[in-house]
Amino acid sequence: IDNRPGAGGTLGTAMAARAEPDGHTLIVVSAAHVINPAIYKNLPYDALRDLSGVIPLASLPSVLVVPGSGGAASVKDLVDFARAHPGKLNYVSGGIGSATHVNAEMFCYAAGIKAVHVPMKGAPDIAVEVGSGRADFGFLPVIAALPSLQGGRLKALAVSHQRRSSVLPDVPTIAEAGEPGGYFNFWIGLLAPSKTPRTIVARLNAEITAVLGSREVLEKYARLGAETMVLSPDKFDSMMADELKTLGAVVQAANVKVE
Repeated sequence: IDNRPGAGGTLGTAMAARAEPDGHTLIVVSAAHVINPAIYKNLPYDALRDLSGVIPLASLPSVLVVPGSGGAASVKDLVDFARAHPGKLNYVSGGIGSATHVNAEMFCYAAGIKAVHVPMKGAPDIAVEVGSGRADFGFLPVIAALPSLQGGRLKALAVSHQRRSSVLPDVPTIAEAGEPGGYFNFWIGLLAPSKTPRTIVARLNAEITAVLGSREVLEKYARLGAETMVLSPDKFDSMMADELKTLGAVVQAANVKVE
């Protein structure tokens, strides 16, 4: 394992894109992979042309949170207030271009509301700022929100996923709460250099699919509030191509840029 953090994951991704396509160099990326082309001006690689999908490893639902005391009672209340008072509400994220930032912008874009973005350093800051009431709302990975939800410092309004979370079964999805367009699929996936032989990619997909279906992995995912998201390499590539377009439109509408 060679950790190459920095620049929203683009440094490590560039290294993987230039690697020998022999199946021995793979990269784990998040949904940020299809967001970064709209955020960074001069990426040293093409997200779709230079890297190919092997398999998604997990989908990590996030939850729309408000202060546990005095926050909005529902998604409808939050949206109605924001529409009546444009720019009055603020939301906090884990940083410019982060999944929590894009998730919030996707929600605002779909709901047709304006809110002030306050970028922070990470998910823990979201819990602190929203829990204290200094921020009106934010999106957090379910597992990161749980301690503050259980302690009453945060209140969950909706889960940003297609299905309800197994660890928050009483919390509606964003669609059930009335904003179907606010759904954001935050995934983790495995990619390979695009010229990697398809036989190798297919073998990796098959082996990892078997692991993801094991009882041990499923139980651990359930504890983390994560879900498996098994796709063939071709369908994974198609999903990334679709998301690059849709998420890119949201990022551009929100004028999210990193120079």
